[in-house]
Amino acid sequence: MSLLRSVPVGAVCLLWATWLGATPSVESPAAPVALREAVQMVWQASPEVAAAQAGRDAALARAQAAGRPLYNPELQFEAENADVDRRVAGLGLTLDLSGKRSARAAQGEAVAQASEAAYALARRDVAARWLKAWAAQAQLARQVALGRERVELMRRFDALAAERLRVGDLGSPERYLAALALSEAQMQQAVLQGQEAAARAALSAIAGAAQARESAVLPPMPAELPTTADGVAPRHPDALPEWAQMRAEQRAAAAGVRVARRARVPDPTVSLTGGTVRSGARRDRVAGISVSIPLPLLNSGSAEVAAALAEENAADARLRAREFAQRAGLLESKARYAALRDAASAFRAGRAGALNERAMLLEKLWRASEIGTADYLTQLKQSLDTALSGQELEAQVWQAWFDYLAAAGRLQDWLAGSLAENAP
Repeated sequence: MSLLRSVPVGAVCLLWATWLGATPSVESPAAPVALREAVQMVWQASPEVAAAQAGRDAALARAQAAGRPLYNPELQFEAENADVDRRVAGLGLTLDLSGKRSARAAQGEAVAQASEAAYALARRDVAARWLKAWAAQAQLARQVALGRERVELMRRFDALAAERLRVGDLGSPERYLAALALSEAQMQQAVLQGQEAAARAALSAIAGAAQARESAVLPPMPAELPTTADGVAPRHPDALPEWAQMRAEQRAAAAGVRVARRARVPDPTVSLTGGTVRSGARRDRVAGISVSIPLPLLNSGSAEVAAALAEENAADARLRAREFAQRAGLLESKARYAALRDAASAFRAGRAGALNERAMLLEKLWRASEIGTADYLTQLKQSLDTALSGQELEAQVWQAWFDYLAAAGRLQDWLAGSLAENAP
């Protein structure tokens, strides 16, 4: 309900007088213990982290396989019963003379490093997304609690308006306004409760159904604001997981070119044979050596080399794009966090005191007929909306803080309580 009426100057002065006595903004250099424990539980329950860990384990196993010899020895037996009886055994081995094994090992190691960085990136992204969802849920929980106070205030005001109407101190139109205000507060409370349920569903999508239950205990929003962005030195880009992943993928692509080029070189197969040959009463021992080599006539492998070169160029381009995006993202997240934090600090420095005190002051003014019913509802609604906006602003500060920590590579440090240390 929107009520636009002029507000008496005296009432405004009395209302703003209760808004003095600001609460100082205290900085939070480290994550609360309850929040750290919650993130640890999220990592344990997250299927995304589990998938990234399985991918890392698979890449490590493939890297070990790539470092082993390409060819196994071949054992061959021949037996022939005819005019000449032959019994021959042979042992053959294809020789890796072009260095295919070393090229494959280098590629496997680079892929394993990329998967390790992808695992760290998955942990960071899951933590950042959960923390932002937690901030939204914590803010909505506070708004639901404030909404309950709003409903109780409107219910009390509705009862007082009904009593004043009964004794003749209030007109029917003003009594109707009080009833409308109560209905609006109840509708707004239902909307807030629905939004809180949606926020819990967002947490459930990240960390499982355990945190979606209403009985699940989540850490509350800290009373203090996080520290300033200038007090957090960002890590060098090489230390960021996404940067490490891109560089490892670039090395893997370069190694893939070497693998493709060396795959074009045929590898010879050397075989040693020995046995006996019997012809009538004569029995002779035989031994031999053979060398075979495939001829790359039908498929020279040039297409595979061209594809590997294209993949290397793509990896280089992605690395440059990641560099541009990382720099821009860091500047944007820092500027957005600084602006929101300054706004939240200013709000705390000039915000109102307890909502109940302001409501009691307005009620006294209304009872004394210094303000009308419409003015009372307008000022009370203004106070409630300001309190709700302040809570939403603080939630945005925390979400921007998590974005900046992720962009700066310091989210893990904040969770570990080592944010004050200089970043490498």
